[in-house]
Amino acid sequence: MKTTDRFSHPAHLVETKVDGEAIFDGKLLHVRRDTVRLPDGTLATREYIVHPGAVLIVPVLPDGRLVIVRQFRYPLARTLIEFPAGKLDPGEVPLVTAQRELREEAGYIAASWQRLGRVHSVVSYSTEEIEFLIAEDLTHVGAKLDDGEFLEVGTMSEEEMLAALDRDEITDAKTVAALLLYVRRRRAPPARHR
Repeated sequence: MKTTDRFSHPAHLVETKVDGEAIFDGKLLHVRRDTVRLPDGTLATREYIVHPGAVLIVPVLPDGRLVIVRQFRYPLARTLIEFPAGKLDPGEVPLVTAQRELREEAGYIAASWQRLGRVHSVVSYSTEEIEFLIAEDLTHVGAKLDDGEFLEVGTMSEEEMLAALDRDEITDAKTVAALLLYVRRRRAPPARHR
């Protein structure tokens, strides 16, 4: 099977950009409209948002409780329970962003970091990729919120978060995905050595 890139996507599914234009360039998001050639040779339009990427941190306290934030999200007109997260600054690697965001939003620094996974949050119309990291060996140093940022820091156990998920109290996609990946990793049986 012929492939087009390192992720081995079948060439017969690939859409090729023919032309493109910027529709809107904002502070965070950039909206693009491209004309693409479909695998059958016809043309189609693709509108999408270019995002710089982000990180999400699963902060784990020594007793196993997880640090969460509650934040009002204007587009939904609702306060959501989320893990601390933030966007990558230009040229920044995910770990540096995670360290900064954990300190700024939740008021913790971590001595131990592990990669948990990643998601592409809305594959149909956004380039946003979010790296998930686990932060452990936490020390509370006090939050340093950005100007205009308002949130509440709290803690929840895994079971409390799963129960809140079942009650539709946690609906933020990145938090849902990270929580389930984290719980799966924690509950996986230890690898057997031969």
